[in-house]
Amino acid sequence: MTNSEQPPGPAGPPPRGRIAERLLPGGEEPDPRFTLANERTFLAWIRTSLALLAGGIAIEAFTSGLFIEPVRKGLAVLLLLLGMMLSGGAAVRWLRVERSMRTNAPLPLPLFVPLLAGAGALAAAVVLVFILWR
Repeated sequence: MTNSEQPPGPAGPPPRGRIAERLLPGGEEPDPRFTLANERTFLAWIRTSLALLAGGIAIEAFTSGLFIEPVRKGLAVLLLLLGMMLSGGAAVRWLRVERSMRTNAPLPLPLFVPLLAGAGALAAAVVLVFILWR
């Protein structure tokens, strides 16, 4: 039997695109349920990021009577920067978790969680102080 006469073997998975191969090299495809759960977690972080961005805009736009200008701007900038960092951190976290699942490695710690908690507590403390002060 020549090569052209041999029956075709089982078809393998379709190849991923170049970007996917570059971002997720090697390893095995994880169970789709885990990949989808990772995407839902990413979207939850993005929703939180959008809420922080909206909060920063709202502080700047609607609280001129409550805060003096430097505090208002500082609080708005803090929330906006936190939202930006969280958005970028969510993307990095999604990629690190996906790589870990593909290589059966331990899941990485979410390094931006303590930062988010600390900055959120700081923003809440500033708002609380100024509400009680008025």
